Amino acid sequence: MIPAGSLLAAHDLRKTYGSTPALDGASFSVHPGEVVAVMGPSGSGKSTLLHCLAGIITPDSGTITYAGRDLTAMSDAERSALRRNEFGFVFQFGQLVPELTCVENVALPMRLNGTRRKAAERTALEWMERLEVDDIGAKRPGEVSGGQGQRVAVARALAASPKVIFADEPTGALDSLNGERVMRLLTDAARSSHVAVVLVTHEARVAAYSDRDITVRDGRARDLEHAV
Repeated sequence: MIPAGSLLAAHDLRKTYGSTPALDGASFSVHPGEVVAVMGPSGSGKSTLLHCLAGIITPDSGTITYAGRDLTAMSDAERSALRRNEFGFVFQFGQLVPELTCVENVALPMRLNGTRRKAAERTALEWMERLEVDDIGAKRPGEVSGGQGQRVAVARALAASPKVIFADEPTGALDSLNGERVMRLLTDAARSSHVAVVLVTHEARVAAYSDRDITVRDGRARDLEHAV
C-alpha cells in the first residue's frame, strides 16, 4: 500500500546477491520536502535500499512508485533520464570531477541537460552562495578542504532543481564540525526548495537533522510512520 501524499514509495523490496539477501521485505516512503534518514549498521542493506529507490539497481521483487510511476517497469534509458532530470546525489567523498573548477562541477548536471554555459554557471554560483562556497568557484576540487568540497557537491545536487536528493553517508569523510555544517545547509536548502531527501547514515547526530528515521536491519525496513 502506497502512503497517501508520498512522492517516492517502496513496498516489500527484496534483493539477493548470490545466496545473500541484501533486502528482505523493505518498505519506505518520503513526501515532498521531507528529510528521511535511513539508519542501520554496515551490511544491513541501507545502501542497497537507496540504490533501488534511485533506480540504480532493480529489486528482485516488490514495487517502487515515484510520482505515480512504476520505477521498476521503466527501461534503463527512462531511469537514467530520471536520475539526470529529477534526482540529485551526494556521496560520501563528493565525487567531484577533478579537472573542472568548483563552479563547473556544480553547473555540470545542468550542462548535460542542455543549459547554456553562462546560464548554468550563473545558477551554480547562486547555489554556491547559499551553501557558503561561492568564494572558491574558480578553484579545483583538489585545492579546497573536504568540508568545502562536500558543500560544492551539495550545491551540485540542488542546482538542477531535483525532486529528490539521495545522500549516502554525506558526512562520513568529514570531522564533526564540518559534518554539522554540511547537514544544516543541505537540509535547510532542501526544505526551502521543497526537495525530498533520502539520507543514509549510521550516525545519530546526522539523523537528527531528519524529519523521520527508518531503521534497516538484516535487509528489512519498515517506514515507522506507516508501520503495519
